[in-house]
Amino acid sequence: MITQDLLHDIWDQFQINWYGIHGISHWSRVHDIGMRLTQATGANIKVVQLFSVFHDAGRQNEGSDPQHGPRGADLVALFRYRHLHDLTDEEYKLLRIACRLHTHAATHEDITVQTCFDSDRLDLGRVGTIPDPKYLCTEAAKSPEMISWALERSERGVVPDIFIRN
Repeated sequence: MITQDLLHDIWDQFQINWYGIHGISHWSRVHDIGMRLTQATGANIKVVQLFSVFHDAGRQNEGSDPQHGPRGADLVALFRYRHLHDLTDEEYKLLRIACRLHTHAATHEDITVQTCFDSDRLDLGRVGTIPDPKYLCTEAAKSPEMISWALERSERGVVPDIFIRN
């Protein structure tokens, strides 16, 4: 689902530092965390994967930007037919909800949206914050093992090849 063409199109409209705290390195960890969480939660893998690259793609700055989630959801709509044609209507809807609400909502009734929220929140180690289980949605994310693993990923900052812009 995440292709170099999709990443290039996101890059072309991205307004902040591609390598900043809300850029591609963060997205790659959100992806890795999300893939691990889906194994435990049963969340929709396609939605969680795509959330990783869209949730902060509409940011206009690295600080307070309350509308970045809705802008990320709008970007999903913009790219739906060019890059996301394999998504069902339900997957598309869940992806937009997760992007739109990920900053403001504490949780959501859908396990896929919850998994998206947790995959982002578990990467707080990149800014020196240990994720607090009371702000996580799923039992899988709240486990000390998952929090420890995610912190280690944040500290190392590895970016898988699929996320490196050519």
